[in-house]
Amino acid sequence: MRITIICVGKIKEKYLNDAIQEYSKRLSKYCKLEVIEVSDEKTIENASDAVNKQIKDREGERILKYIKEDAYVITLEILGKMITSPELAEKIENLGIRGISNITFVIGGSLGLSDNVSKRADYKLSFSKMTFPHQLMRVILLEQIYRAYRINNNEPYHK
Repeated sequence: MRITIICVGKIKEKYLNDAIQEYSKRLSKYCKLEVIEVSDEKTIENASDAVNKQIKDREGERILKYIKEDAYVITLEILGKMITSPELAEKIENLGIRGISNITFVIGGSLGLSDNVSKRADYKLSFSKMTFPHQLMRVILLEQIYRAYRINNNEPYHK
């Protein structure tokens, strides 16, 4: 299975980079992982909805360039479906059983995802109704993907 994570912005904090590297290393046992960072747009404080839409659209164009045609796309969105860790594990396993070998997760920038990226999604996933920094979300997503593979392989992992 090939897992691609497309995310907006670079990670600046060392502790987050360390966590990302650790989960990437752990996941290499289970799948081929690729993390693609696209550049973010400078956000303007108190910007109009139209300006915010333009920013999301520019970031969205960059994201869409990296989504392969055969990819099953899972976007992370506040209004997506909330599921448990075992349900995510089941989803990943079922996609593999259906012959889907390329899953792409998308994490938007600080303003979220453009409508075009959201429309490309095969599945919209929410981790919470709360908002998380998109840099931290990358670590949380990697941990959950790793947990899913541990669950699917009947391997112990802390609860």
